Amino acid sequence: MYFIDVQGTLISDTDKSPIRGSIAFIKKLNEEKIPYMIITNNTKKASKDFYNFLLASGFSFDFSRYLDPLMLLESRVQKESVAAYGAAEFLEVLKKMGYTLNYENPKTVLIAIKENFSADEYAQMIDFLLSGASLVGMHETSIYAKNSKRYPGVGAILKMLEFATSSSYDVVGKPSISFYKEALKRAQEQKSNVSFSDIIIISDDVKGDLGGAKELGMKTIFVTSGKYKSAKEIVPFLKEELKPDSVYADMQEILETL
Repeated sequence: MYFIDVQGTLISDTDKSPIRGSIAFIKKLNEEKIPYMIITNNTKKASKDFYNFLLASGFSFDFSRYLDPLMLLESRVQKESVAAYGAAEFLEVLKKMGYTLNYENPKTVLIAIKENFSADEYAQMIDFLLSGASLVGMHETSIYAKNSKRYPGVGAILKMLEFATSSSYDVVGKPSISFYKEALKRAQEQKSNVSFSDIIIISDDVKGDLGGAKELGMKTIFVTSGKYKSAKEIVPFLKEELKPDSVYADMQEILETL
């Protein structure tokens, strides 16, 4: 059974087009009735909208095989009094979900990703956290890639805020245990009695997605079609127990091994 990331794995970080072999890989899983879940840290589009975008891009899979952090957010973060930070699209999605944004005295500081966080935004986050607000990340990615540039991911920002304020934080999406447990629960609807040790997870985020998955006993495949230009940039610097089980250039290379 597979857990499969989206950005940088199935679709390009540059133009959101399907990466080589990605559509064919999902098609082969469908044809051979191999169970899988599409697990993404999407926060810029409503869940159904992003799912429909993937369908329009040529992928074919049922919504029951899809999971993103927005689908779990309401069970993790109360809707009132949230200071949310991220791309404009993320803030609009929150409003449509009924969240009340508060930048005066929020109960929760909620972090998603964008490439142009300002020093003043970080200062505001710090003030809210030191005043007692809780800290929540939509996910814990290490690097955010956009426009051929690489920025600190939500995980890096959470670590910075934790160090600055001594505030602990919670994570909604990957690689949180609760997110992976929900993905496993949904996967068990396709194949009963499956456990984390039965899962092979494929992602371009070797430090975020794959590190957390490996700690749960999943087998990990790192693809260099997204955040990293080569395995040499990151794998040698990982703890031995967190290094990926396999490394491939893209989904096409993995497809050729099936």
